[in-house]
Amino acid sequence: MSGDAADDGPAKAIARPGVFETWRQTPREAKALLAGVFVSKLAAFLQIFLVLFLTHRGFSAGQAGFALGVYGAGAVLGTALGGWLSDRLSPRSATVISMMGSAGLIASLIYIKYYPLILLAVLLVSAVGQFYRPAAQSMITQLTPPDKLVMVTAMYMLCVNLGTTVAPLVGVALAQISYNLLFWAEALAVLAFGLIALVALPKPDRSARAAAKAEAAEPPIRGRYLDVLRDRRYSLFMLAFFLQAVVYCQYTAALPLAIKAAGQSIWWYGALITMNAIICATCQMIATKFVQGWSIRVVQLIGFTLVAMGYAMYAIEMLPVFLILGTLFWTLSEIIGVPTMFAYPGMIAPPHLRGRYFGAMQTMFGLGATVGPVLGVLLFQHIGQRVWLWMTLIEVVATVIGAIGLRRPIPAQPTAPAVA
Repeated sequence: MSGDAADDGPAKAIARPGVFETWRQTPREAKALLAGVFVSKLAAFLQIFLVLFLTHRGFSAGQAGFALGVYGAGAVLGTALGGWLSDRLSPRSATVISMMGSAGLIASLIYIKYYPLILLAVLLVSAVGQFYRPAAQSMITQLTPPDKLVMVTAMYMLCVNLGTTVAPLVGVALAQISYNLLFWAEALAVLAFGLIALVALPKPDRSARAAAKAEAAEPPIRGRYLDVLRDRRYSLFMLAFFLQAVVYCQYTAALPLAIKAAGQSIWWYGALITMNAIICATCQMIATKFVQGWSIRVVQLIGFTLVAMGYAMYAIEMLPVFLILGTLFWTLSEIIGVPTMFAYPGMIAPPHLRGRYFGAMQTMFGLGATVGPVLGVLLFQHIGQRVWLWMTLIEVVATVIGAIGLRRPIPAQPTAPAVA
């Protein structure tokens, strides 16, 4: 499936509902899903405190760092498996399995003493804990009318961002008391999300599915990740998304090194990251009210170009004025582009492959976020501040590839499953 026929031709901006109107019209099942995501992210402590936890237990810094790498690998694997589970079973089932399974695995880390078993548990908890991500976005697509999908996706991203912003502060307070308390709190939080999914999320309407199957007298449609790769334009989009992730994550890898090497106070790095978090939390929903009516390709071009402009500012010189301007540019990219780009797979995926489309995109982003820091640090060690020129060039390439790969969604009605 190439999707070439559904090209992104000229499109007029469409008036879309605002934040509060969208929230009022959002189905209660989708609201429950957003609440569950926020609760789980509010207690997302494991990745943040894993190194400290293991060194506290007597393991070396090298062993703790390797375990963190295993966690990252598990997250990439988990998004791919989560897409498969979402399509194979249902988004609700994948979410319940993810949360219930990871709750037990997180608690088990408190009692495991042998390093190889700890690595296995870390891999499993990371992978299982990510099953819900493509499933959640697949269910949001099912439950949300197409004209409100980008705004509801922005709400989803806000829940994630708010939770991950507060989690370190809560985690530090709990860790001062006990690491056992820290991990039990996370286990209980993801268990709460699992119970929300079990009670509030809609089950597939099996009677309707059986009637449709009998009427068609054909076997059910089964999809594979190979079918996603056959969508040539979507494969180009995923490549662009991978390159985007490689570049974007340099604010956590190369940027602090570059600021320090330029003789600037590391205070500037903290100030830039704080500025980014505040702007995204306060402005993304407002920006989405206007952006959600734009052409997909326009949003992608603006979003990717802003990242290139931001890193080009860093390439000029590591002075505060360029650091602030550069960070403002790639922050604008977040508030303008992220909700639309993360909603995009649900707009163009066939229903039986929706979970895999989300899983594939999120896997590519995870791979980019894993490769990016290693590449950025290595480049900085060899070429210094010129790393920003290379990152700008990579982002320009990603912008062009992404624009070629995108296509206009075919108008469709939402297909919310009925509650059994």
